[in-house]
Amino acid sequence: MFDFLTEAIRNFRSTGSVWPSSPALSNAMTSTIARVEGPRRVLEVGPGTGPFTKSILKKLRAGDHFDLVEINQTFCRKLEKDILAGYRARHPNVQVRLHCAPIEEADLAGPYDVIVCGLPFNNFPPRLMRQIFRRMFALLKDNGELLYFEYAGVRAMKSPVSDSAGRARLKRIDAIGKSLRRRHEGKKQLVLANFPPAFAYRLKGGRKKAATSSKRA
Repeated sequence: MFDFLTEAIRNFRSTGSVWPSSPALSNAMTSTIARVEGPRRVLEVGPGTGPFTKSILKKLRAGDHFDLVEINQTFCRKLEKDILAGYRARHPNVQVRLHCAPIEEADLAGPYDVIVCGLPFNNFPPRLMRQIFRRMFALLKDNGELLYFEYAGVRAMKSPVSDSAGRARLKRIDAIGKSLRRRHEGKKQLVLANFPPAFAYRLKGGRKKAATSSKRA
């Protein structure tokens, strides 16, 4: 917890919260994995200190492949030391790889059955949000599922204290999210047992990708 709070204060833009996600949100974000038959390929983007990672690892079985992409080096070291090294030793038949890099640059070989994304898109420039989703959909199977979340009411709370440029950015983030959900059969689940409450979104692969095209923000 101390490591998470320290990094959240230091790098709030890329961390997005001062409190790690709850087990309830973790379960909502990872439940799809158990429904995939055969050897699964799973990608987690922005695991932070690993609340979703722990839930994912519990669902993996022999023959599965799990990649994690995290830009924060402190979180990478903590993930490797506290979670991943021990898991690999206990489960040698599951391939687990941690990439300490931006998702746009990570050396990944898709396609993946499930992608779990914990990035705080409301803190990002719209252009970067598009780039990240474009990369994730390029890595997702046509029948795969991409999950991401956002805190309930976050834009409504940020907008009154933002300047005009900040409010315009938040509107673009909202518009991109709505467009993605329209084009990728988006579904949402409200998770009240999280601080703060959050929406978990599910998007399907294999739909039109125009919503993630590179347009100027």
